[in-house]
Amino acid sequence: MHVVGPPRRVVVTGWGVVSPLGPTAESTFQAAAAGRSGIRALTAFDPTGLPCRIGGQVADAGVAPLDPVLDPPTRLLSRGVRFMLTAAAEAAGQAKLAEAADPARIAMVLGSHGENPTLADVLRRHRYTNGAGQWDMAGLARERVGDPFALLRRKPDVAAALVAARFGLRGANLSICSACAAGAQAVGEAYRLIREGRADAALAGGCESALNFVGFVGFQLLKAMAEKYKSPETASRPFDRRRCGFVMSEGAGALVLETLEGARVRGAAILGEVLGYGDSADAYRITDTHPEAEGAILAMRGALADAGLPPDAVEYVNAHGTSTAVNDVTETRAIKAVLGERARTVPVSSNKSMLGHTIGAAGAIEAILALMGMRVGLVLPTINYEYPDPKCDLDYVPNVARPLAHRVALSNSFGFGGQNACLCLGRGDV
Repeated sequence: MHVVGPPRRVVVTGWGVVSPLGPTAESTFQAAAAGRSGIRALTAFDPTGLPCRIGGQVADAGVAPLDPVLDPPTRLLSRGVRFMLTAAAEAAGQAKLAEAADPARIAMVLGSHGENPTLADVLRRHRYTNGAGQWDMAGLARERVGDPFALLRRKPDVAAALVAARFGLRGANLSICSACAAGAQAVGEAYRLIREGRADAALAGGCESALNFVGFVGFQLLKAMAEKYKSPETASRPFDRRRCGFVMSEGAGALVLETLEGARVRGAAILGEVLGYGDSADAYRITDTHPEAEGAILAMRGALADAGLPPDAVEYVNAHGTSTAVNDVTETRAIKAVLGERARTVPVSSNKSMLGHTIGAAGAIEAILALMGMRVGLVLPTINYEYPDPKCDLDYVPNVARPLAHRVALSNSFGFGGQNACLCLGRGDV
């Protein structure tokens, strides 16, 4: 069914977060409001000898237990999907998702990239090659080398199918694989499905767990990660002149979206609203953002146009803010281009200063934190901001959260490879 007439309003009725700051949305928000960092020395694998040996690891409380009687089978669940099941259970419970719509009209949209193989698994398999492209398949089968279900955990489309199966969601099932923009794009695409009448509700978000050698070392070789830091907690420093790279983290964020009409009929608490969504591509270089921030500007302007709002309506920008030399300058440039003279008076802050970069989960987690801040009239801080950069000259809410009653925010997510997403979020005054 496609709605004929005005687009339907899409509200948020549930959220859940698993992050290095806590196993729930509320614990994560409270830690971020206090300006705490979730970055620690890595224990997920031995990083000895690597230039960066820190990350944002999730504590065991945020990991869904491995239970052999559950469906889907736990042997199919990657660590990232286990995060997502925890976050999704929180969101679904808060929203009473089972009451939101016919399950055939509830979509599942998930930003996820699958599980990286472990180094041990790679080494085991390579014992059965002669180094010249010849594989001993008989030996592999005979010795049952590795885990035969690892392939399914690595496939990026499996995560959305598994989460949908756990909650019985039979509507559209979409997998978004757009790096750092994936979580935000998942929320945006779910919003579009509902607004256009292709679904009545959706479970949307993102999950990521890449804190192993194979997932970590590629970014090390690209020199994208922080290597010079006094302590793990001070390594992620978006917009600060001494920033030197991002800090990789893991986690998940889940939102329940539904029509305003549906939420009202069933008396669901309305936690916020997705007002608009913009997406774009830099169409530039795979490892660099466009130097003039053209893609970012398109996404931000697209979100505002979709919401039917002028730039003057924006009261806060939840920045992508990765703590890399290039991103923070280009994002500052994009904000100035979109907001014009008001840019210097609109607060901008980066959750990654505390969370690190949760990659596919980032856009979903950060959208949730922006919505939570609107509900309580608080803008989260950018911690570790000590040395102003003349190229980054906006109000980055340094180090301490700021009370601010606000109703409209932009949440930016700009992906490695040039994918861009921007969500225009509202407080949900309905």
